Amino acid sequence: MNRRVLGNTNDEVSEVGFGAWQIGADWGDEVPEGQALETLHAAADAGVNFVDTADVYGAGRSEEIVGKFVRERGERIYVATKMGRGTDTWDDGYDEIARAAEASCARLGVDRLDLVQLHCIPEETLRAGRAFENLERVKEAGLVRHYGASVETIDEALFCIRHSPAVSLQVIFNIFRQRVVDDLLQAARVNHMGVIARVPLASGLLGGRFRPGHQFDGRDHRRFNADGQVFNVGETFAGVPFGDGVELAAEVGEILGGESPGATLAQKALRWVLDHEAVSTVIPGAKTPAQARENAAASAMAPLSAAAHSALRELYQGKIDAKVRGRY
Repeated sequence: MNRRVLGNTNDEVSEVGFGAWQIGADWGDEVPEGQALETLHAAADAGVNFVDTADVYGAGRSEEIVGKFVRERGERIYVATKMGRGTDTWDDGYDEIARAAEASCARLGVDRLDLVQLHCIPEETLRAGRAFENLERVKEAGLVRHYGASVETIDEALFCIRHSPAVSLQVIFNIFRQRVVDDLLQAARVNHMGVIARVPLASGLLGGRFRPGHQFDGRDHRRFNADGQVFNVGETFAGVPFGDGVELAAEVGEILGGESPGATLAQKALRWVLDHEAVSTVIPGAKTPAQARENAAASAMAPLSAAAHSALRELYQGKIDAKVRGRY
């Protein structure tokens, strides 16, 4: 597993991380704790040392499972969590931010958080800057080592680069969401800002396994948020309508058919993200040990060819970009 430095922290993290939303909630059937732990250990066995979670994933269940995994593992695992969406009354005051950090520490079983990220908080709150001021105070109090922001739009990300001391940005970035390449990655690289790429497989679409008419469980966000009914539609299928996404994923598969023989489409899609050097780590989710190992293996793959990148760019510009919905 290759490692990359996370922004200006000097922390080396695995370039393929582990997104722990799926083992928390909102992906249909609940992943049993034993299976979740086995999956996390499989990822670590494959070299993954970066896990991304949040206080709201399963109302804290994800953090608790990750904390148990870290204690079982007995080695350095870099855990990133998030705050800002835990309650309807969350605000950017010091007391609220400190309370949230303490609660995450308790669930994770640690004295200090490696990285806490503002969790797609309202843009006006982000731009007010008080959240960053109070995160700095929480850092000085010893509750966090570093802080960053998970954002919905490129403008929000650029604001954080220019006007905050954040060390990292978490953004939706995949073959279906390529605008980030032109508008953000270079700015992040020049300013030594870490980039955490979420939704890299477009909620599974870029695995190429779905067929038109597929029905998701009613508790799965891919059903209840398919059109942005509950939160930003970009978090589900990267904002592309499911039916269109199935067809577009098939075209992606055709373009990448000759790349890395034996690799799955999901691995090739992860490799596409990793081919952008400004990305610090990509955080696909996994429900099974086999999925975790498959994801991790993308690190050892050769970069995609220039021709493949060019063809995917043309596909994005010609067919995909206009279909992407949600804040971007």
